[in-house]
This record gives sequence, C-alpha cells and structure tokens, in this order.
Amino acid sequence: MTSNLQPPAESGRIVFLDWLRVIACFMVILVHSIEPFYLGGPEGTYIASWWDAFWTTAIDSALRPAVPLFVLASSYLLFPLKTDTVTFFRKRFTRVLIPFVIWSLLYALVPMIGSGGEIDMAANLKNLGVNFMMHAGHLWFVYMLIGVYLLMPLLSPWIDKVSRKEERGFLILWAFTTILPFFRPLAVSITGTPDLWGECPWNEFGTFYYVSGFIGYLVLGHYFRKYVGEISWGKTLALAVPFWLVGYAVTAGGFWHIMPRELGFPLSAPYQTAVDMETTWNFCTIGVMMQTVAYFLVIRKFSASGTIYSKLVQSCSKLSYGVYLMHMFVLIPVFAMVKSWGIPTLAVMLLSAVLTYIICFVLARLIAFLPKSKYIVG
Repeated sequence: MTSNLQPPAESGRIVFLDWLRVIACFMVILVHSIEPFYLGGPEGTYIASWWDAFWTTAIDSALRPAVPLFVLASSYLLFPLKTDTVTFFRKRFTRVLIPFVIWSLLYALVPMIGSGGEIDMAANLKNLGVNFMMHAGHLWFVYMLIGVYLLMPLLSPWIDKVSRKEERGFLILWAFTTILPFFRPLAVSITGTPDLWGECPWNEFGTFYYVSGFIGYLVLGHYFRKYVGEISWGKTLALAVPFWLVGYAVTAGGFWHIMPRELGFPLSAPYQTAVDMETTWNFCTIGVMMQTVAYFLVIRKFSASGTIYSKLVQSCSKLSYGVYLMHMFVLIPVFAMVKSWGIPTLAVMLLSAVLTYIICFVLARLIAFLPKSKYIVG
C-alpha cells in the first residue's frame, strides 16, 4: 500500500510534522532538564536520592526518541532529493549550517548565566575547529544531521530504485544492528574486549558499521512515507502500544539495572558510570528505536489544523531549530532558579523545561522579526 499523506495545511505544510517538531523539541529540553539529576558532582556522576534516580529513569527513558524523530521528519520531507544536489546543499546548509556556526560562536564567547564561572574564550575558539564544546553538548546533533544530509544525494538514486521488499530487508538488517550493544558484554566475557565481527584496536569499522546508526532512521522515514498508508486509530494503537511498552522496558530497565544503587544515595561515581547507564538510552539501540516507531505512528494521526495549530503549533515548528540552538543559554539559569525554590524533583524537571521552552520560543519569535533572521534561527 502506498502512503496516503494527510491533507496539507493551507500553507502547504504537512500538519503532523509540525506537531512532531514541537513535541520532539520539548522532549529534548526536558531531557536536558533531567540531566543535572544524574550528571554532576566532583566525579562526574551524581544522584542525590532514590527519588531522583526513580524520576530520572521513569521520565528520561521515554524521551530518548526525540532526536530520531527529528531525523524521521527530515527524511519524510527531503528524502529522496527533489532537487539537484547543489540546490539541496545550498538550501539545507543555509538554514542549518549558518545558524549553527553563529550559535557555536555565541556559546564560545558568551558566559552562561548561572554556570558558575567565566569561560576561556581563546580555548573555546580553538576547540571549535575540532568539535563542539562540552557546555554546549547539545550541538552534537547538528554534526550528525549534516552527516545525514551529506549522504542523502548518494542514497537518493538507490532508494528510488529498490523495491519495497529490498528496502524492508535493509531495515531488518539495520534493526539487528540496534542490538549490537547487548552483544558487547558477551564479547567481553569471551574475548576480554567489546570488539565484534572485525572490530579491533586498529579497526573500528566492523561488519555492520556501514548499515548502522542514523542511516536507518533516514531509510525508515522514507519507508513510512512511501509504503505505510493511512491506518485507523485502532490499528495504530494496536501497533504502537506494544512497541512502546517493549521499547520502554528495555530503555528504563537497562538504565535502572546498570545504575550502581548498591553504593547507596547520594550516589557519586566517575563520569563513565553515567555513560554506562545510558547504554540502553543510545539513539540507535533497540529500545529507543521501538519507542520512536511507536511515537511516529501515533503522531502521524495528528491532523488538527485549527486555530491552535495555525497560531501556535505551526509557528513553534518553524522556530524549533532556533529554540534548540539557544535553549541551553536559557535552561541553565532557569533550572538554577526553579531548583532554588525547594520544590520536588519531578516539579523541577517539568517546570524548568516548560519555562525554558516558552522563553526560547518568545526569544526566537522576536529574532524572527529581524532582517535575515533565517541565518540566526533557521
């Protein structure tokens, strides 16, 4: 069955993609409102109480599909290319790369309110030539997105020619790569290293390297658009709910299991402990992938295009990239303020995210009135 797209809004936009961007953008901000409850402290990992551990696990485990949802949205709209390669790169990089450079410079040169210290501008500018800065770690997403854009012209002729069966076969192979992190502990127990199928200290490019990662979401977005037609709410939920429940069980269960709760609370451990805890939270792992599919199936049903959509959702969607780029400047002081009120952990998480989202949207909306604002907020 070929896809039966929703009727576009009067502006020609695809309604559910605007809802998706708004939801995913808020999810990202909420993720970053939760991070201080398990990252920090002198060693790098710090969880103050059992309740902080519980709410971090319970909420953040449901939010990890935010980034894959953005990739699915880009794929749904842009893949395969509908223009020549030069035009595609000019439009994408103008709207993505230039704002990214501007905000990277701002994070390098402007101290964050509430961050607790000055910044080394010279060191930050030097680091920008190599990678993003740790205090602007959310910008990793843009590096990944640019990489996906670079692949689109190469993969467009392929995706146009392969059959539905062949495309599904690739997605099955890619889905297998999302369980590779669970094979690595087994490899350690057998060989003493986490290397799998050709990986070794001098070669990180194993057998499944080239069919793994975010390329799967790129192909999945195309598959949804071309082959997954309109389905009823009943069938949607019959598919989405089991997918979400299993995926959530993996993400939340893995995070909670790896957390060294036996050390007691407050829990202080090296930074690597948090990295290990996030194993099942990684964006290209099976649990996150299954939740992403579930969310996408449900959000595809969002067709409301009335006043709330036209006056608020569409505007928020258009400015979502700008909100994403700037939100750490706002979140850090907002989080510090809200936490100082002495309210429960859950309230701090949610209120910090809501206030940050509102403030960033207002700021992005004001910037949008400036000439050439697309170079700032996308």
